Amino acid sequence: MCGISGFCDFQADFTKERERWNAVLVRMRQAIAHRGSDQTGEYLAPQAGLAHTRLSIRDVAGGIQPMVRQRGGREYVIVYNGEVYNTEELVPELERRGYVFETTGDTEVILYAYMEYGEACAAMLNGIFAFAVWDSGAQKLVLCRDRLGVKPLFYAEAGGTLVFGSEPKALFRHPDITPRADGDSFRELFAVGPARTPGNGVFRGVREVLPGSLAVFSPEGLRQRPYWTLEAKPHTDSYAETVEKTAFLVRDAIRRQMVSDVPVCSFLSGGLDSAIITAGASAFLAERGGTLNTFSFDFTGNSRYFHASSFQPTQDRPYVDLLVGRLPVRHTYLECGDTQLADLLYNAVLAKDLPGMTDVDASLLYFCSLVKRHNKVALTGECADEIFGGYPWFYREELLGAGTFPWSRDMEARTCLLRDDVVRELHLEEYARQCYEDTLRAVPRLPGEGGEEARRREVSFLNLRWFMQTLLDRMDRASMAWGLEARVPFADHRIVEYLYNVPWHMKYRPGEEKALLRDACAGALPPEILHRKKSPYPKTYDPAYEAVLSRRLREVLADSRAPVNRFLDREKCESFLASPKDYGRPWFGQLMAGPQMAAYMLQVNFWMETYGIG
Repeated sequence: MCGISGFCDFQADFTKERERWNAVLVRMRQAIAHRGSDQTGEYLAPQAGLAHTRLSIRDVAGGIQPMVRQRGGREYVIVYNGEVYNTEELVPELERRGYVFETTGDTEVILYAYMEYGEACAAMLNGIFAFAVWDSGAQKLVLCRDRLGVKPLFYAEAGGTLVFGSEPKALFRHPDITPRADGDSFRELFAVGPARTPGNGVFRGVREVLPGSLAVFSPEGLRQRPYWTLEAKPHTDSYAETVEKTAFLVRDAIRRQMVSDVPVCSFLSGGLDSAIITAGASAFLAERGGTLNTFSFDFTGNSRYFHASSFQPTQDRPYVDLLVGRLPVRHTYLECGDTQLADLLYNAVLAKDLPGMTDVDASLLYFCSLVKRHNKVALTGECADEIFGGYPWFYREELLGAGTFPWSRDMEARTCLLRDDVVRELHLEEYARQCYEDTLRAVPRLPGEGGEEARRREVSFLNLRWFMQTLLDRMDRASMAWGLEARVPFADHRIVEYLYNVPWHMKYRPGEEKALLRDACAGALPPEILHRKKSPYPKTYDPAYEAVLSRRLREVLADSRAPVNRFLDREKCESFLASPKDYGRPWFGQLMAGPQMAAYMLQVNFWMETYGIG
């Protein structure tokens, strides 16, 4: 994985001030140097500049970027972040068409594919990627993002200049782009956050290339179009055929994503999804005489304070112990303390450039820093719940029929600390409702489809478009903050396309979510894990953590200079801090309840202070 950045202006000649604009490129890629510092490079042409900071995973010695190639009198330049898993399938045809490869990495494959097929090359790639190609002959800059949006790519326009980067912080190193906010920024934070409207960068004027889309900048301006969209199709496979095909797709995705010139590890929570990934990756390495490193995460003393709930019924450690005893893996248990966790809330904002999933982000950030000491590449079990229907809102009637985002249906809980006039003037309920209804209008449907099956298709699409993207953003920033490449086998677009059209009665058995995935992986896991009830990413239940958050939020409330106070109701906050926190009433997802609301406001305040948001 890597970090990419650059700019383009068709009315400029950057080479007339080469030293100045090279320095800008250096500052932009230095802002995201955490994404990979193995190698750096810049490219400057009259109308475009590109910069790259590299985490070398494939063709460690080669693969230098920006990569420049010439053909037919035209110069093509690429900067690229990601991994393409089907490069070996693309190479033979490109060689037949006359291309000579100088490297063994995937960067050159993407560039040659663009040179041969143009923008159509995007649909040929299986992987996680964000790239920019400067096509000097056609006078255009092409920005492209993978189908599910695993890899980020932000941009902003200033006058006639387009500025882009893997993270917003890269954009802000350009002299014409400054972090600012407007009413919509705070509607995003308070009405739908920590999710983001697709394409919305929250900062005023900052956008993100949509998943599965190309953004092409030329003298005619910027146009964005999808190269991939989900399609609703009749599902004609029997259940046995569906199980067999699902099993193949999952196995194939894991094996494809083991490609690397450095060792690969896995995150192992003890849950079904990470266990499937770990078992598959371990088997792949064992066939080649290798041993998989695995890592599990928890909080110091959590067994003492754990509270079982319908959202989080069991702890992870016993199941991790069970699987580690059955598989040939090299396992490490990682823990995070509560004060450490509270301190990292601010680092998590810096990593993401935005407030996020509070202690969930902060703990993942910490754990990734520890994993990076051992490995550069990790497989994760993210996305299975969104794709296979693992969340309670797929099958609990009161959540399924919520008529809004089912992971964020309690607007009162998410606005409980805000002043009433802020809620009214920002039209928070209306904003969330509009986002929800706009997404429903985009749902791919079968003709005549209705009733419960149609609603579950809606919920599935909402999850793919919103909730899954939030978790992918979290994983990318937390891992890449330390130069750790996180791969997501379940986000293989072939799995998403197939499962989107599998009917609900094949995905679910009463009392057992993700039944199809369990049946597809039967025999690969111990029955205790194969049939374990879903339990989400761990969080701390230690009251000491709540005490730290309460003290810090009171310090903010007492500080007349704290910018978040223009939104907070002091009386509501004091009442909130004086009462026990409600773990059973999440305001986002399954994990963000009372303590996380206090943490979120601390993050919003830090974000406003750090980025100069007035």
